[in-house]
Amino acid sequence: PTYGAYAATKAAQELFANVLAKELEGRMISVNAMAPGLVNTTLFTDGKTPEQIAGFAARTPHKRLGEPSDIADAIAALWSGDGAWINGQTVFANGGIV
Repeated sequence: PTYGAYAATKAAQELFANVLAKELEGRMISVNAMAPGLVNTTLFTDGKTPEQIAGFAARTPHKRLGEPSDIADAIAALWSGDGAWINGQTVFANGGIV
């Protein structure tokens, strides 16, 4: 419950990144969407018990929540020259959680 609007806006962001990448054709501008997974911020942890948080962390191959720096590093990679050929994509920075 209450996640309908949240999910709809995330889906819209993914589609927007894909469409905008095509609309900017020829301008050498890459557009991507970032889809972070479970990140150790109050947005995720507030209202959860330590046991619940540990249970979520255990679901990832690294057995931890992501940190804001993990997401920042993924974004920095896209912004660098190394990420120039990634365009119109949704990048899942989620530690392998499915």
